[in-house]
Amino acid sequence: QVQLVESGGGLVQSGGSLRLSCVASGFTLDRKSVGWFRQAPGKEHEGVSCLGTGDANAYYTDSVKGRFTISRDNDKNMVYLQMTHLKPEDTGVYYCVAPNGVTNIQAMCQMGPYMDPNYWGQGTQVTVSS
Repeated sequence: QVQLVESGGGLVQSGGSLRLSCVASGFTLDRKSVGWFRQAPGKEHEGVSCLGTGDANAYYTDSVKGRFTISRDNDKNMVYLQMTHLKPEDTGVYYCVAPNGVTNIQAMCQMGPYMDPNYWGQGTQVTVSS
């Protein structure tokens, strides 16, 4: 079965840190671009960070630049999102995706609301209290 399973979310105070993990099964991530998206209550999906197959090629939405870091471990078939200096506006359900046919990671991240809903897994809840 092809799936991505996210974990690592939780409740944290403003200024705190969390590390999200995503494990892939049924396929390998090493040749795919990957990304983290989030959905805040009442809002559309938003691309947070996307990473190309070259690893050095990463995109971050402006609101998380300097605070979040995306990475992958191909040996473990996993993707991570290290989040620091968290803010209440970072609250939401976080999803990892590995869509097919990605040629531009910025465009991938900016697809948020238009991403094929089949790519959304269960997600992991992140709640940042003020």
